[in-house]
Order: sequence, then C-alpha cells, then structure tokens
Amino acid sequence: MATRELTAQEILDKKVYREWGLTDDEYDLIRNDILGRLPNFTETGLFSVMWSEHCSYKNTKPILRTFPSEGDHILQGPGEGAGIVDIGDGQAVVFKAESHNHPSAVEPYEGAATGVGGIIRDIFSMGARPIAILDSLRFAELDDDRTKYLLKEVVNGIAGYGNCIGIPTVGGEIAFNDCYQGNPLVNAMCVGLMDHKDIQKGQAAGIGNSILYVGAKTGRDGIHGATFASAEFSDENESQRSAIQVGDPFMEKLLMEACLEVIQTCQEDLVGIQDMGAAGLVSSSSEMASKAGTGLILNLDLVPQRETEMIPYEMMLSESQERMLLCVKAGREDKIKAIFAKYNLEAVIIGEVTDDARYRLYFKGEEVANVPVDALAESAPEYVREQKKPQRLEQADPKQYQPVFNDAKATLEALLQQATIASKKSIYQTYDSMVQTSTVVGPGSDAAVVRVRGTNKALAMTTDCNARYIYLDPKLGGQMAVSEAARNIVASGGQPLAITDCLNYGSPEDPEIFYELAQSVQGISQACLKLETPVISGNVSLYNESNEEAIYPTPVIGMVGLIEDLDHVTSQFAQGIGDLIYLIGQTSEAFNGSELQYLETGTVSGQLFDFDLDQEKTNQDTVLQAIRQGYIKSAHDISEGGLAVALAEKVFSTDFGLDVAYRGPIRQVFSEDQSRFLVTVSPEQKEKFEATFGEVFQLLGKVTANGIYRLQAEDDLIEAPVKELEELWEGALQCQLEVKKK
Repeated sequence: MATRELTAQEILDKKVYREWGLTDDEYDLIRNDILGRLPNFTETGLFSVMWSEHCSYKNTKPILRTFPSEGDHILQGPGEGAGIVDIGDGQAVVFKAESHNHPSAVEPYEGAATGVGGIIRDIFSMGARPIAILDSLRFAELDDDRTKYLLKEVVNGIAGYGNCIGIPTVGGEIAFNDCYQGNPLVNAMCVGLMDHKDIQKGQAAGIGNSILYVGAKTGRDGIHGATFASAEFSDENESQRSAIQVGDPFMEKLLMEACLEVIQTCQEDLVGIQDMGAAGLVSSSSEMASKAGTGLILNLDLVPQRETEMIPYEMMLSESQERMLLCVKAGREDKIKAIFAKYNLEAVIIGEVTDDARYRLYFKGEEVANVPVDALAESAPEYVREQKKPQRLEQADPKQYQPVFNDAKATLEALLQQATIASKKSIYQTYDSMVQTSTVVGPGSDAAVVRVRGTNKALAMTTDCNARYIYLDPKLGGQMAVSEAARNIVASGGQPLAITDCLNYGSPEDPEIFYELAQSVQGISQACLKLETPVISGNVSLYNESNEEAIYPTPVIGMVGLIEDLDHVTSQFAQGIGDLIYLIGQTSEAFNGSELQYLETGTVSGQLFDFDLDQEKTNQDTVLQAIRQGYIKSAHDISEGGLAVALAEKVFSTDFGLDVAYRGPIRQVFSEDQSRFLVTVSPEQKEKFEATFGEVFQLLGKVTANGIYRLQAEDDLIEAPVKELEELWEGALQCQLEVKKK
C-alpha cells in the first residue's frame, strides 16, 4: 500500500519530521539555511535518514575522530565500506563489523540474517572475496521463553544466511546479562581477502558517467530502518516490522560473484561501487557523489521495483537487501550489464554524474528533490554531548569483592555452567565453519584461523568484549577489551594487525551514558596505540535501551592478526601427555566484575581491578616470540572464570588430565587478572625454554594421562574427572534452553 505524500506545509504544521527522527532545530536548519524553503515530502525523508545517528554519527563523530586509524600497513581506514590491511605479497585483508540490534529484537531471524548479508556486501564492495564470518551476541539470562526464542532465531538467521551463501562462520562470542532483556545485541563481522590491484572505493566520479543499479528489486521493506536503529526501543515500537528487511542469501551469492567478476575484469570501466545498506539508495548514491565532489541526477522511474505504486520517498528510503550501486564510465555500461545478465541479475542505468554538486531526483517527468549532495552526506549537525561520571562510579568501593564459597570444586562446577562461560558448541555446530576448506582452527578455541590460499600464511580472527568490566570502569574496560582480543590472536600464533568495532550503548543524550562512551573510546584508543592495532572500520549503535533501561556499555572489538607461517598456528588445547603447563602473568585478587562475583551476588559492583597496558604488551610479545621459536605447543588466554576455568578449558575436547599446583590461596584461581596466558611446552624443551625466557613463566604442573583435573592450592584442592566437568560445561547451555518456565 502506497504512503500518502503530505505537502511541505502539512509536514511543517503537523511536525511529521519529528516522527522521522529530526528535531525542530534540525528541520529549521534544513529549511532556512540549506534549502531556503520548506523541504517537500521526499526531501524531508532523505534528510531524516541521512541525519540519523546510524548514518551521520552526529553524536559520536567528535570522539570517533580520536581513534588512531593509520599505520604503515593500513591501506584503507575508516570512511569506506570496510578497512583494508596489507599482509604482504600484494595481498590484503579486509574486515568490518556491523550491528543489527533493533531489527533482531523485533524479527530475530531476518534481523540477524540481513545483518550478515549487509556486512558481506561491505566486504566484496571493496573488491575482496569474503572468507569468514564471526559474530558477537548478547542476550538476557536464559530464564524466560522470549529470550530463548530470540537466541534460537538469531542463531538460525546467522546460520541460514552464512551457510547458504557458502561463507564459513568460524568464530565469535556470546554473553548473557539481564541488562539485554529488551534489547539484545547482534553484531556481525566479515573478513575478506583481496589483491591490492582490486581495491575499490565507493565514489561517483567523472561528469556524465552512469549510475547503475544492480541486484534485487526495491520493495517497501526496511523503510526508515536507519531511523528505527537510531531510536530508543520500547514496547510501543517493538512491533515496527516495516523497518525490518528480508534477506535472500542465494541472490546475494549471485550478486557477490557478479560484482567480483566486474571488479577483477572491468578495472578500466568501473569507477566506484557501494552497498545499498542503511538508508538504501539515498545513502549509497549521495555518499558516492559527496566523496567524489560531484552531483547526481537519478530517474526513479527506472528503479527496478517489486511492488506497485511506489513513491519516491519509499524507493529512496527502502532498505531492501541484495542491492548495489555502481558508477560506470559512459559508453562502457553494456559490458558490465552483460556480466550481471550472466548471473540473471538486473543492471539498470538509473542516473548520471553531474558537475553541480546537487542531488536531483526525477519521477514521472517531475523534479521531486533538489538538494546539495553534501547537505545529505556531510552536513548533519554534530553534537558535543554533556558527560557526567555515573554515580555508581563515583561511589564505587575500591576494595575487591571477597568470595564467600566454601567448596572450591562446586564453585568451579557452577562457573562452568554459567551461560557466558559454558560451551557454545550447541550453537556454533549450527554454523558451517569448514565450507571453502580453508579453516585451520574453527569455533571453540581462542581465535579462529583461516589459511591464506596459495601461501604458507594464515589469518587469526576474533571478537571480544567484557561489558561488565566496562560497566565498572569504561576507560580501563575499553583497554581490556582490545587487549583480550589481542591475547586471543597471539595465543593462536598471530601478530595483531588492526581492529574494527561495534560501539553498543544507550542514549547519547544521557550524560552518564555519553561519559561511558567517551571514556571507553579513550581506553580503546590507548590500547590500540600500545598494541599497534589501528581502528580501520567500525559501527556505532546507540539508543540500545528498552523502556528507558540502557544496556551495559558494550564496545565489541573485532580483531584480525597475521600468522606468518602455518607452523606457528597454535590452539588452546593441550597436545601431549607429560607436557609442562606454564603461566605468564601475575595473579592477585581481581574479583570486582568477575564471573565469580556475578555467580555469588547476581550482579557486579565495586571498583574494577588494576590493569597495566605496558605489562600486557610485554606478555603478548613474549608469548608470540616463544611460539615463533617453536617452544609452545598450545596457548590459552585466561579470561572469565580465571585460572581454574582456563585450566579446564585446556583439557576439554582431549583425553588428558592435568596436575598443577598454585602457590596461593584457592580463591585466587577464580581471580580475573588480565595479561595472563596458559601455555604448554614439551618436557624435552624445558631447559632451553626456561633458559630463554628466564623467570617470566611460572611452572604450574603437567598434562597427565589419567583424565583427572587436579588443582592444588595452598589451602585447598580441586579434583574431579575431566569428563564430568566437561559434561557440565558442554550441556549447560542446551539444558537452559530446553528447561520450560513453570
């Protein structure tokens, strides 16, 4: 059913623009300063989506500019569809993460599926072939049917899209906390490989060149999706299904292959290419012209449509999936059209590049929009929001929470069954992680590893964030998020290269939430500088609130590292009987924000424990050096649940046991001090290893053949069959999903 167009005067009188996310001041700016007249229905719609937070970053640009984004190996930083990093030999890795939170809360299957589809298009629009998908998910605790439904459908959506298109889902993370009850987080990351010669940019340059619309037809799905993603969530808008897109992975597969063929065979003909993502046709076209300093004329009668009587507003704002926009040299269009025809895809000339920096739309012979290109793509107002330190941080108790358990074995068993720690095998086995046959290490280890075909190199990749730490200290927590991602890369034998991010927060108009955002960005930047991992791409997702309750600040870090030799690939799992288990890093009483505190109290509180970035860098460099010198057979980052949990994870999925002695009280084996790794070394290497690395590593014990987990502390002993612990760990999540609420 077509939307009725209101007159410009009706829009002003009824203040309809407010419903579309524009403030009175923003509307006045458009009316008085930019156009010098009342914007019509279509123009108001264009500005409303392009000036949404999702497209313009109007609340976050000032702080995002503080991210370090350059380096010797960075070929493309923020500003294009994805970032690009040189990995040598004329090749590059391309990656980015995106959020699809609000759509997934309403239609979890399609929300997750189209999130995956969108991030894949960002990668191949740069000229890269996607080789891996990762995710980062947040849900409430699994004690109500709605949350279980959301989790199952989100997982099915990710699997359904990735499996069908033939890109392996190789890794990710899932955490649970009731702050995500009404607003789950669904973040997807895609990694691609390319040759330097194929790098593309999203630009519409060259006066008179053609604008080609390729891919699926335009429908009414996803209209105002960008606005929907830039508003607080409530019971009232939970049913806003018109803002949700529907994906078709089989169409996307054809589109990907066609676009990659054009990029690789039509270098002289192709000027620019960009995905029609958030805000659809208006964002892709206006951004491509703005980046090139040109203007555009589009004839909307030529836009392929799958529904009847669509009006310009609907065509421009639709977020129908599997569509791309190309700028092609005049006279070369037929060559490119022929390639798309080979894949049974539409490729239609809908406009041309002009020299007047204006954005002009025509429909049924009439001009229906005429605005400056940069006004849409670049001129959204920027807001410097007030920051206020949250009261909980002002009043945080500096003392570390002291555990109250009296049975260490039972505590370990309980931690292994916590949803955040428990095995995610029942989830990731839904994904095809081996398609393309390049996966070396799949889901379940510290980082996924994918081979770079035709070379002896591989890429390690991960997504990480402990939102509880950031809730207690945004700056330190931000440093920790980057550092944990880097530890996972290092534990896999890789040199961290760069990061992408998904910054998930509540409303920026709340001074306390904006403080969390600004401080965590500062912490992320500090860690990126120290670890030499620039921010090359990313996404901001704000207004993650449900009925005025905000989520924990959750800046998810996606990181990729380079493994220079396949012999350096390392997994977390113990490799042989008799291998020696070493610990690097200091263990103390780091309990505030820990899984143990959450287990015992149902919340996290107090002042976050100390963290030393310099020590983090030193420990990472040491472990990577030891891996490259051939000493380390397995390596595992110590994170949630502390040493006791990490030791268990080291022998899960093996037939081994372990016998270790910890020089300290039993409570400290659950401490979550950062910058720590567990590694194993063969006994034959002991003398050389210890001579090379001196006092840095502490010998804890060894891998045994008896299948018994034995951890002796100064004041207590944890002893249990590994298989019993593993059964608890592996069955916990599925059990929670299956239990019916009474």
